[in-house]
Amino acid sequence: MNEALVLGGTALAALSGVPGLFLDRRAPTPHGERAATALLAAAAALGVAGAAGALLATAPSSGLALPWSVPGGVLAVRVDAVAAMFLLQIFVVAALGAVYGLEYWALRDHPDDGRKLRLFYGLMTAGMALLVVARNTVLFLGGWEIMALAAFFTVTTEDRDPAVRQVGFVYLVATRLGTLCLLAFFALLHHATGGFGFVGPPGGAAASPGLATALFVLGVAGFGLKAGLMPLHVWLPGAHSAAPSHVSALMSGVLIKMGIYGLVRLGALFADPPLWWGGTLLALGAASGVLGVAFAIGQHDLKRLLAYHSVENIGIIVMGLGLALLGRSLGRADLVALGLAGALLHTWNHGLFKSLLFLGAGAVVHATHTREIDHLGGLARAMPRTAALFLVGAVAICGLPPLNGFVSELCVYLGLFRAVTMPGGGLAWLGAGLAAPALALIGALAVACFVKVVGAVFLGTPRTAHAAGAHEPGARMLVPMAVLAALCALIGVAPALVAPIVARAVDAWAAFALTPAAATAVAPSAAGGVAAPLADVVPFGWISVASAALIAFLAAGGWALRARLRTAPTAVAPTWDCGYAAPTPRMQYTSSSFAQMLVGLFGWALRPQTHTPHLAGLFPHKAHFQSHVPDAVLDRAALPAAARAARALGWFRWMQHGSIHAYLVYVLVTLLVLLLWRGALA
Repeated sequence: MNEALVLGGTALAALSGVPGLFLDRRAPTPHGERAATALLAAAAALGVAGAAGALLATAPSSGLALPWSVPGGVLAVRVDAVAAMFLLQIFVVAALGAVYGLEYWALRDHPDDGRKLRLFYGLMTAGMALLVVARNTVLFLGGWEIMALAAFFTVTTEDRDPAVRQVGFVYLVATRLGTLCLLAFFALLHHATGGFGFVGPPGGAAASPGLATALFVLGVAGFGLKAGLMPLHVWLPGAHSAAPSHVSALMSGVLIKMGIYGLVRLGALFADPPLWWGGTLLALGAASGVLGVAFAIGQHDLKRLLAYHSVENIGIIVMGLGLALLGRSLGRADLVALGLAGALLHTWNHGLFKSLLFLGAGAVVHATHTREIDHLGGLARAMPRTAALFLVGAVAICGLPPLNGFVSELCVYLGLFRAVTMPGGGLAWLGAGLAAPALALIGALAVACFVKVVGAVFLGTPRTAHAAGAHEPGARMLVPMAVLAALCALIGVAPALVAPIVARAVDAWAAFALTPAAATAVAPSAAGGVAAPLADVVPFGWISVASAALIAFLAAGGWALRARLRTAPTAVAPTWDCGYAAPTPRMQYTSSSFAQMLVGLFGWALRPQTHTPHLAGLFPHKAHFQSHVPDAVLDRAALPAAARAARALGWFRWMQHGSIHAYLVYVLVTLLVLLLWRGALA
């Protein structure tokens, strides 16, 4: 029953944009976009019902399996607790984004690309839902391709812009490379298990240590590319900043989590993984988290800054997965529970607060028509509701109480502390000892970054006419943001409400592994594979008490301040202006000046580009200071390497001169060389 509900929701999502293709896009009443939103809302209702049913069921479902004419393919689907957690955020964020898009990307304002956007938005949602419930590798890859290609068309919605086309090309190349890695991964998995099952109990041949290592490397590469794990993040900042904001919310909040979903399933395949697997994920997660937030601090584009924070939070999630694998290798049930619970819960939490932040950024772009932080300022007066909701997301992403980001990061912290203090930890002690301060550094840098963002965007005075003419969006944009903010607060204040859901997902993951023979072939030590009860290792009750006390303290302080302002005499005066006789908005801190010290501290990795003018004489000419932080992997390594390869391959163009006879000769010569080589080997 649950599988039927999810499949029904998936079909409705895939078809949601179809009616708009046959309706007049310039009609006074936009029936197409309303039909798309209604169908996506119905899809979300079915999908959430199916996921909730799986989480509340007393026994796991056996799933559905129908024949399929595709070689090796079976229409095998099953909704377990792990899949249900991902399904919930897929359908909830997609539906809220569709409602938001009614005003943000209204068809009357975008008649040329509004229908295309809604069609591929629904297909992207359907592809994600399909791959999450797929229990066959061919079906999984089918859902993966639907998601990847639909995302390409949503990212390139404004394909008339050359910069958008460039971003789309980078995304397309990255997703093709990721798919190639997954094809090799599933081929090796078939060789190891003798079947095409991905997340069902596999059987057959055992995986040798070398084959298991190849599976791990290919899985981390393929799924890490989709997740945006540094240094595989090259497509993410550009794609998330170029896409319409509700698409950015779905991609950053949900789509990149499909890579996390793959890593979660990969980790569950082995009952006793080598210890270095967990250490590798811890190291990659820590590097991605620290460098992701460092690059975010140096950005001037609001949406690009938020995109780098996705790289940061993916790092935190991967740290949790690494901790869970360490626990499984060492037979520590508490580390398995804390690491995986922190990873899965932070996957949820990031989906909520990052979607909220992208929708808030979209409201700013919709009102001011610019993403440049240094062109904004003072928006809290014109957009007080948007400012308040954005502040909720900012506090949540910084991992501060009483919001949800604090709860999931606390789980990872507790697991790292336990790993550090356990006797004879060896590599686990070293990895956790380095990861714990890295996680603390990530939180501190995130606070600094969002102090910069909130201060430069919403406080002060408007720097340009764009900011001066800002206005509050309508209810169709504000209500989805309010729902996300409320969910952030609910999980932060009452984490015990979601703890049973997370615990079921942790138990489902911990109980799943390869056959005992395969597990022994991978690593012959004692298998962990069991998770401790989550309520025994995480103090959910004390978190609620502390959150409630903090909220009460803040409310009392706010009430006292308001009462004092009502009774105390007030006067209007200019802000202290450093001695200037006529202060102007240009004298405010900019995003560059605020972040200068931190960018300098990480200059070894960021390598910022600055243009400093030369001022001479008593009355120098007008000059400008500019700074830019290019992406270290894409702009400094990948693109230059691609350009050099293109120049090198250009030497072979003499072979391509349009003669079919020459091409037949090439084929014949190649065939002869291969036959001779085969004969020599024989």
